[in-house]
Amino acid sequence: MLVEHVSEWFALDRSSPYMLVVAPVLPERRLAVDQHYDKLFGIAKLNVPRSTVPAITHVDYSARIQTVHRETNARYHRLISKFYERTGCPMLVNSSFNVRGEPIVASPADAYRCFMRTEMDCLVLGNCVLLKEQQPEQERDTAWKEEFALD
Repeated sequence: MLVEHVSEWFALDRSSPYMLVVAPVLPERRLAVDQHYDKLFGIAKLNVPRSTVPAITHVDYSARIQTVHRETNARYHRLISKFYERTGCPMLVNSSFNVRGEPIVASPADAYRCFMRTEMDCLVLGNCVLLKEQQPEQERDTAWKEEFALD
């Protein structure tokens, strides 16, 4: 998230450049859960949106924060700033690059293979932007889904 907007979204008054800090989502950004929430269990509870940024909000209304600074990562800061200009949201989801049950992508070849096997529309590798619709047609082999056991 853009460091200059962190206190507008979270109860956090400092930088967190390494994604090591968990902070509460501000009350005005939270969503109320309905009366049936307490009867839910497991994954059903996880699927209930808790804030205006549900993809990052934990069940206790907290989130793990990584602040992005213009001085230390100008390119990524510009990207998030452009997203903020279009959406009013000064943050992006940061996640490991893998499909559930598979190891994390470790090379450009792994990235391309994962991209082509999933429902991703676009893959950015350095300065290269690959659109799925512009890639050569590949056989839809789903045997790879059996290679790694799900947790």
